[in-house]
Amino acid sequence: MSKTFVIAEAGVNHNGDENLAIELINVAHKAGADAVKFQTFNAKSLVTATAKQADYQISNTKKVESQLTMLSRLELSHDAHQRLINYCNKLGIQFLSTAFDSESLYFLVHTLQLKTLKIASGEITNAPFILEHARTGCDLILSTGMSTLAEIESALGVIAFGLTTSNDSTPSIEAFTAAYMSLEGQKALKEKVSLLHCTTEYPAPFNEINLKAMDTLASVFSLQVGYSDHSQGITIPIAAAARGASIIEKHFTLDNEMSGPDHKASLEPDELTAMVTAIRTVEAAMGDGVKTPQVSELKNINVARKSLVTVNPIRKGDIFSTENLAVKRPGTGASPYLYWQRLGTKADKDYAIGEVIFD
Repeated sequence: MSKTFVIAEAGVNHNGDENLAIELINVAHKAGADAVKFQTFNAKSLVTATAKQADYQISNTKKVESQLTMLSRLELSHDAHQRLINYCNKLGIQFLSTAFDSESLYFLVHTLQLKTLKIASGEITNAPFILEHARTGCDLILSTGMSTLAEIESALGVIAFGLTTSNDSTPSIEAFTAAYMSLEGQKALKEKVSLLHCTTEYPAPFNEINLKAMDTLASVFSLQVGYSDHSQGITIPIAAAARGASIIEKHFTLDNEMSGPDHKASLEPDELTAMVTAIRTVEAAMGDGVKTPQVSELKNINVARKSLVTVNPIRKGDIFSTENLAVKRPGTGASPYLYWQRLGTKADKDYAIGEVIFD
């Protein structure tokens, strides 16, 4: 099993405070995550003035307001982003961010020079924005919350088109389909795209996680598949890693009691560390799939297995029978498979009671 790429999703849990963002990076690094991910947006470009909050956002913030008002408090400046990526580079943890508008995408790619981009579940039907992502030539992680297989296939068609055609090619549904069906398009998708199964609810109910959908995505699209988790606790991402998730993404926070839309459904620092540790343990336990005695087992073979032994004294020339021959530990002598072959034969020497037979 290859190493699971663990993304510690800071998101907007910095509450618009650069110092809190730095603390979140420290937590992600200490926990052993491969990357820490933020969200980059201009609130006015992302939502209308009348867009309403999601139910979970109202519940978690204890405040009813427009999305615009809420998100405006959670923006980080471009200068702050630059300082954050510099700090990540200093620590040796990868900086990632999800763009939610074209200006932010341009900034991530051309100013911060990110090589990997995450496309949020909510954008999966946003074909113009998906095409912008594909045109960058970056590696893409596409989250699939709230989506059907048909919607995912359509999004992959847009990406295939963006990866395999020139910028002056005319986009169309027919062109997307042709790109997706082409050998060149499929090759580009395999090289550039990973899918994340996801249930977009905060927290996601355990009975709606549907981890087996990861298998479906892998089978249908033949791409690397991971899991973006919004459930409570660390059980589900660990299970996803055991099912072969190539990427695990999980929200985390400094404190679940902080004010903000995502803190309640996020891991606290000790939980993030425990999750990463458990995922690394799962990786080590998966092995290569070859069923053979392991090095640590070899010393126990002779102790745990059995051999042919005598249960009564036997004189040379006596006949081996069910009365004087049995199978007991240790496993240093003749194999129990020879039991029936030995019955009815003559002993070639004297045997004491409880003696192991070696030939």
